[in-house]
Amino acid sequence: MDIAPPPIAEATAAPPQIEVAGLTKLYGDFTAINDLSFSVRPGEVIGLVGPNGAGKTTTLRCLAGIIPPTRGAVRICGFDLARQPIEAKRRLAFFSDEPRLFDYLTVNQHLTFVARIYGVADYQQTGRQLLEELEIADKADKLPVELSRGMKQKLAIACGLLHAPQVIFFDEPLTGLDPIGIRRMKDSMLKRARAGAAILISSHLLHLLEEVCSHVLILKDGRKVFDGSLGEVRQKFSEQAGGGNLEDAFFRATGETKGEE
Repeated sequence: MDIAPPPIAEATAAPPQIEVAGLTKLYGDFTAINDLSFSVRPGEVIGLVGPNGAGKTTTLRCLAGIIPPTRGAVRICGFDLARQPIEAKRRLAFFSDEPRLFDYLTVNQHLTFVARIYGVADYQQTGRQLLEELEIADKADKLPVELSRGMKQKLAIACGLLHAPQVIFFDEPLTGLDPIGIRRMKDSMLKRARAGAAILISSHLLHLLEEVCSHVLILKDGRKVFDGSLGEVRQKFSEQAGGGNLEDAFFRATGETKGEE
């Protein structure tokens, strides 16, 4: 079954669900993120790309409220992340490349715990549907130690989606997944985008981003190199070399070579 392209129609008229203005993060004299501004509207799937050390993970952690920015503002669904952290965080989900789970809670108990934190009523049906969608329903009574790396990732994703977040951040979401799991994960991302979620995905897998993303944000050395649709990035960075895919556009935009990646 082919994956349908992400929708970017009516969503573009809606107010942004992610608004970033002048985001800067300093570690001593080192600038990890430098004056970054962009927005993501409902239904948009943004690919966050850049060479190693570009500031992608730092950006995501600042947007999720895990680490505070040095300067700048982040708004999630209209709520200022610094001034209204609870309201903002209730509307987002952040998935790191390494799933964080509780050793002595089963899969079902993880969902129960998350439901209590977020106040999700009648979560059992939603939780069961998520486990079935991610194909781990048969592991409902298992502990994390009994799960594979990919199954742990799926459990973390099920927990994060339980409260139906309107904003979703993924940091290398396909780590540890097999080919079938990768396909299911792509379908799940697009399903949430079609339902109106704003999604930001950081990944080195440019072919993945080309399949699921409507837009791309390119960083290098903590600075924004490009922010726009896939069509715009191809047009801007393919005129001289004549390439037509995101990988070619990425190398030209960042000045990297394929041998260095």
